[in-house]
Amino acid sequence: MSTDDDPTIPPPVGGVARIAMLARAAHRRRRRRRGPTLVGIDGPAGGGKSTLAGRVAAALDEAPVVRMDDLYPGWDGLAGAVPRLVRWVLSPAEHGRVPRYRRYDWHRGGYEEWRAVRRHRYLIVEGAGATSGRARGYYAVRVWVDADPGERMRRALLRDGDMFRPHWARWARQEAALFGADRTRRAAHIVVITSSILPDDDRPCQGVP
Repeated sequence: MSTDDDPTIPPPVGGVARIAMLARAAHRRRRRRRGPTLVGIDGPAGGGKSTLAGRVAAALDEAPVVRMDDLYPGWDGLAGAVPRLVRWVLSPAEHGRVPRYRRYDWHRGGYEEWRAVRRHRYLIVEGAGATSGRARGYYAVRVWVDADPGERMRRALLRDGDMFRPHWARWARQEAALFGADRTRRAAHIVVITSSILPDDDRPCQGVP
């Protein structure tokens, strides 16, 4: 999977500034804790998570970003990546240790080298499943990013091309199973909609109780 910034995704109006504001406020409240303030950016494929994460990282003094694409154990590994995220990244960060994770090589079909996450006041995790299940409680700020399904598919195939095309439906079924049972969107602090044309009841950035 590719995580390159996608210039075709419209910037979420107010989204970056609001996320950064909430992260800074959360950081001020936890000054005595050793680990970074964690920001999770979740949602289905093609929504614009990678693009948003890059912009939020820049707004938070170039905070490091961990990509879930590096953690999934293959095309059937959406749910299986969550325990790895907790064990390798979130739990160590919460306890003030340096997070380290093994990068999955999508071409070789296996985990490769270990990577350390540089120390910073903030740590951003982006990708489908980032704030799901056991991972949820570690985040000071949880963000859900979404778009019209047709638009998401167009973006994903434009970005990843033939690599993603045969797996789109397979991955979408895993997303539906994980997000539906977990109610991931409902647990988000902020919902960012990146569709260029929005339904009447959607806004670019919404706070969720």
